[in-house]
Amino acid sequence: MLRYPSPAHKSDWESALPIGNGRLGAMVYGGVHTETLRLNEESVWYGGPQARTPKSAAYLAQLRELIRKREHTEAEKLARKRFLARPRSARHCEPLGQCYLEFEHEEEFGDYERTLDLENAEVKVEYTVGGSHVRRRYIASFPDSVIAIHITAEQPVRFSVNLSRMSDKWYETNEFLDSTAVRDKSIILHATPGGHNSNRLCMAAGVQCWDAAGTVDVVGASLEVASTDALIVIGASTSYEPKIDLEEAAIQRVALAFRHHPELLWDRHRRDWQGIYRRQFFQLLPKSDISNEMPTPKRLKDPNDMGIIALYQAYGRYLLLSSSRNTDRALPSTLQGIWNPYFSPPWGAKYTININLQMNYWPVNTGNLSECHMPLFTLLHRLAISGKDTARDMYGCGGWCCHHNTDIWADTAPQDEWMPATLWPLGGAWLCVHIWEHFIFDEDIEFLAWMFPVLQGCVEFLLDFLIEDESDEWLVTSPSLSPENTFVDAQGSKGIFCEGSTMDMAIVRDVFTGFLNSLERLQRREGPMFATQILQHLTRKVRDALPKLPPPLIHPTYGTIQEWGRAPYADSEPGHRHISHLYALYPGSSIAAASTPRLAAAALATLERRLAHGGGHTGWSRAWLICFFARLRKPAQCLENIRALLRDSTVPNMMDSHPPVQLDGNWGGCAGILECLVQSHEVVERDGREVRVIRILPACPEEWSAGTVRGIKARAGFEVGFEWEDGAVKGKVEVRSRLGYEVVVCVYRCGDDDAVDGVEYLITGKDLCMARDEDV
Repeated sequence: MLRYPSPAHKSDWESALPIGNGRLGAMVYGGVHTETLRLNEESVWYGGPQARTPKSAAYLAQLRELIRKREHTEAEKLARKRFLARPRSARHCEPLGQCYLEFEHEEEFGDYERTLDLENAEVKVEYTVGGSHVRRRYIASFPDSVIAIHITAEQPVRFSVNLSRMSDKWYETNEFLDSTAVRDKSIILHATPGGHNSNRLCMAAGVQCWDAAGTVDVVGASLEVASTDALIVIGASTSYEPKIDLEEAAIQRVALAFRHHPELLWDRHRRDWQGIYRRQFFQLLPKSDISNEMPTPKRLKDPNDMGIIALYQAYGRYLLLSSSRNTDRALPSTLQGIWNPYFSPPWGAKYTININLQMNYWPVNTGNLSECHMPLFTLLHRLAISGKDTARDMYGCGGWCCHHNTDIWADTAPQDEWMPATLWPLGGAWLCVHIWEHFIFDEDIEFLAWMFPVLQGCVEFLLDFLIEDESDEWLVTSPSLSPENTFVDAQGSKGIFCEGSTMDMAIVRDVFTGFLNSLERLQRREGPMFATQILQHLTRKVRDALPKLPPPLIHPTYGTIQEWGRAPYADSEPGHRHISHLYALYPGSSIAAASTPRLAAAALATLERRLAHGGGHTGWSRAWLICFFARLRKPAQCLENIRALLRDSTVPNMMDSHPPVQLDGNWGGCAGILECLVQSHEVVERDGREVRVIRILPACPEEWSAGTVRGIKARAGFEVGFEWEDGAVKGKVEVRSRLGYEVVVCVYRCGDDDAVDGVEYLITGKDLCMARDEDV
C-alpha cells in the first residue's frame, strides 16, 4: 500500500497515483474540492507515419574508411551530412486529456487519506467534511476497458464532471480539442492530436446514481450530480482501432460498464487483476505494522526500512501490468509507461531502444508477468517490415534494422542529430534478443514460430552489415558506437565511431546464438523439412561468423572491460550513465562470476571506476548497477545501490526519476531485486549433459535477514518459492517444473559476499513432473 496524508497539488504530477489497464491510464491527484485525473490512451500520438530514411548506402564505404583511419571529425561530418533522417524526429506521445470533478464542499475537511492498493489495483481517497465521511475509489478496468470512479458518502455530495484537453503548462488556457458536447447524459470530447494523419480520439464520461434520491443534470457541457452513491465511468477510443465509429465505441464502453453494479464492476476488475498479479509474492521480515502505516514519502527517506524495498519491487510489477497488457493491437510501455502528462514530453515519451525499452521488460519473465511481454513482440513484427527499407537504403543490406528510437508507427530511421546516439542500427537487434530469452522461460513453441521470421530478418541484416576488421581476423560492425558515450584516443582527440564496439559484438553473438537455438527447436517440432535451402545457407553463414566475432578485452591501463571494441580508448566521461560494454554481464549472460572469473573481475573494476566518477546519477542507470552487482554476487553493493535508487531517484509516488520521471528505472530496479533473490541464467555440464542452474539468495544483502518469496519464474520452465530466516533458507526450497528438466539448485546465505559455489543439489528428471499441465 502506498499512503499519503494529503492530496497532490495540482502541479505536482509526481505525487499523483497511477492506475492503468494497458490501454487507458490515469494519474489521480485526490483533491478534495477539485479532483484531477490526467488521462492517457496508448495510441494518442502526434502525427502519422513518416518516410524519413535517408538514401545513404552509397556513402557507407567512405564512412567506414574514415572510421578505420580514425579520422573522427571527418567521419562525424560525413555521418551528419549523409546519414541523418529528415524530419529528424519520429513521432511523440500526447495525453488523452483530463477529467475534473468540482465538489461543493463548504466546510473544512479532515481525516484525509489517499492510498494506492497494489493488491487490488485501486486508488482510494477518504476524508470527512461537514460530519460526513466521503470515500472515492478509482480503478482502470481491463475487462470493461474503462476508468471508473465510485463516490459514496453519508450525506449527499454535490459535484460536477467535466472533460478537457488542456496544456500541461499552468499558464496556458488553450484546450487542444475539436469539440465537447453532451449526449444521453454523457460528455463527449473529440480531438485530433497535432500533426498530419494523427489518430483522432473520442472520450466519453457518464454518471449513474445508485441511490434513489440521486440526480444527474446537464449544464452546458458539464454533468451536475447530487448523490450519496455515484458511479462515474470514462471510456475512450481512437482511430488506431480499425473501422470503428469513435463516438459510438466510446459511449458503448461507458454504457456497458453501467450495466454492472459498482461492486460487480470492481469484482470483475479484481478477479482479472489478481489472477495475474498474485502469481508472485515477496516480503522482507520482520514486517513492521508501524512502517506500513507511515506515509510513503517518509518511508522512502528511511534507509533502515527494508519493507519499502519489497514494496518497490511489487510496485514495479504493478506498473508493468498496468501499462502493458496483451491485446490484438496493444502497444508497449513508453518511457513514461502509460502516464505521460505533457503535450511535448521529455524524449517524446517514445520507445528509446538503446536500453530504455529493453529495461522496461527486464522483470517481465522473472516477475511472472510473461504475457505482458506481448506488446513488445507485436511492435517487433512491425519494425521488421518498416526496417527493411532502412536496411536497404542506408546500408545496402538485406533483412531489417532499427536505430535507437521508434514510435507508434514502427519508425526505424535514425532519431535526432546527436552523434553519440543517432547512427546506431542495432536497436532492433537488441530487441530481438528478447525473443529467445522469452522462449526459454516457458518454451512456447507457437510463440517461437510466430517470432522466427522477425529473428531471421535481423540475422540477414547483421550478416550483411558485418565486415572484416583491419587485421582480417575478426568480423565487426561499422559504423559502431557505444550508445551515448564518447571516447578519447591516444592523441587526445574525442570520437564517437569505432569498429565493433563491445556491446555491438555481444548483441550480435546473442542474436546469432538465439537464431541457431530457435531453428533447432523448430526443426525438432516441424522436422528436417523446416530448414529450407535459404535457411540452410543462412545457418552456415551464422556458424561461420560466430567464431569470428571478437571477444571482450580488458583495458591495459584500467583493468576494466574495453568499451570501444579492440581499441583501448579512454572515457571522455568516466562516470557516464550508460555502461553498455557490460551488456554481456546483464542482461546478457556470457560474463558470469563462476565461468568467466577474469572477465567478471574486469566487470567489477568497470563498475567501481564508473561509480568513483559519479556514475549512477540517473534512476535507470542506478537500476542497471543493481542488476550488474547481483550477477557478480555482491550483496552489499546491491543494497547500497538500491538505497541510492530510493533516496536519490524516486519521487513521492515511487516513480523513478531520470530526472524527470522515466519508468525504466522502476522496472530495472524491480528486476535487480529479483536477481538478488533468484538467478537462472547459467547452464553447467553434469555427466556430459547441459543442466540449468538456479541460484537461491545469490546476492541477498545481510540486512535482508528474513523473508518470503513465492512465484519467481526461472528459465527452463521452473518456478521457485522459499522462506529464509537468520540469513539462511528455512525449510525447503519449492521448485515447480512445467517442462520436467533436470536442474542444479545452489543455495546461499544472505550476505555471503565472495561465495562462488553455494550448497548444490542436483534434482533429476525423475523427481520432476513430465506433464506440462501439472506441478511438482
